[in-house]
Amino acid sequence: MNLIVAVDSNWGIGLKGGLLVRIPNDHKAFRQETMGKVVVLGRKTLETFPQGLPLAGRTNIILSSNPDYKVKDAVIVHSKEELLEELRKYKEEEIYIIGGESVYRMMLPYCDVAHVTRIEHSYDADAYFPDLDQMEEWEVTADSEEQTYFDIAYRFVKYERKDKKGGAASYES
Repeated sequence: MNLIVAVDSNWGIGLKGGLLVRIPNDHKAFRQETMGKVVVLGRKTLETFPQGLPLAGRTNIILSSNPDYKVKDAVIVHSKEELLEELRKYKEEEIYIIGGESVYRMMLPYCDVAHVTRIEHSYDADAYFPDLDQMEEWEVTADSEEQTYFDIAYRFVKYERKDKKGGAASYES
């Protein structure tokens, strides 16, 4: 399973329910990476999308504790166990965890690949992603050249778990 995230130099990912910064090339890379795939996100993350609608061209799985929560063109699950059961229907390499903070933290143990946009700036943030550089089980397997958007430097870094977990059927809840 994959996850995809943009982080600042302190592994910050958001402030007051929004992104820290919008970088068009990062959004393009996100679209290219996830198009036609399965994206997993929390209700609060969905609400930050344009008109609060699921992402077109992808299977959207939304995690919400509200049993009455409904979203057109999305699969709604209400617990980690229900999410893991739903994910067994898909190929592991086609699943992308896309946020927010609590969903990333909950699903990180099930992921083998992390696509991380590393933004070389420190923003005010109130939501963070775990620092993969401090976790022995993760290693950098690809790192792009530095790119810039106005005065913001960033690069695309791929992390992989050193000991791959195995297929979706082996998920333990």
